[in-house]
Amino acid sequence: MPASVFQFKRFTVQQERCAMKVGTDGVLLGAWVTVPKEGKILDIGTGTGLIALMMAQKTDAFIDAIDIDVSAYEQACENVKASPWKEHIKVMHSSLNDFRPGYRYDLIVSNPPYFMDSFAATDEARNLARSASASLTYEDLLFGVGRLLSNTGKFSAILPFKEGQFFRELAEQSGLICVKLSKIKTGREKPYKRMLMEFSRREENIQEEELVIHFDNREFTEEYKKLTSDYYLAF
Repeated sequence: MPASVFQFKRFTVQQERCAMKVGTDGVLLGAWVTVPKEGKILDIGTGTGLIALMMAQKTDAFIDAIDIDVSAYEQACENVKASPWKEHIKVMHSSLNDFRPGYRYDLIVSNPPYFMDSFAATDEARNLARSASASLTYEDLLFGVGRLLSNTGKFSAILPFKEGQFFRELAEQSGLICVKLSKIKTGREKPYKRMLMEFSRREENIQEEELVIHFDNREFTEEYKKLTSDYYLAF
């Protein structure tokens, strides 16, 4: 069972009441995303508040974080209040479809639900958090991003590789162009497992890279340590 508390270098995440615990996906996105030095950021489906807290560690921008699940909302509120950045993060209990902030964002991030075809977990709350068909479809997410993203803003997300390819096609059909892409492997000889994507309304030369998390002996690679060293205690 996952621990009820996850300690990072500069903040603590309580997660006993959250369906989706701290995991590699959220840490990867929070460490990888390029944040503006100022302005407004939105974290869609914040869960424990992990990604919002990771971004707050590296920017003075104001961050809105929303979640449809009341337990996740309450947990994120607690984690933000206990952090050094409680004045820069506002957590709200809202669905994306109902969210009307009255302004647009310089950056939007999401670690979205991603199982398109089937439920992969047995716990009902975890299923809801992970199933695109049960909570937030990719079309709903992209429509919300299109409504809330500024003309010069960026949108970043992480998905499993197969779903990421599909999502990228949908995004580009909706006018969001992939300008940065990182393909994630758990080992050098393993297939791609995840896809980190950054989208823009404006066409740019795409930056494409590969990131390997482990060596064959399960030790972390130097590139993964470098990416996450501002956060993980072990690095």
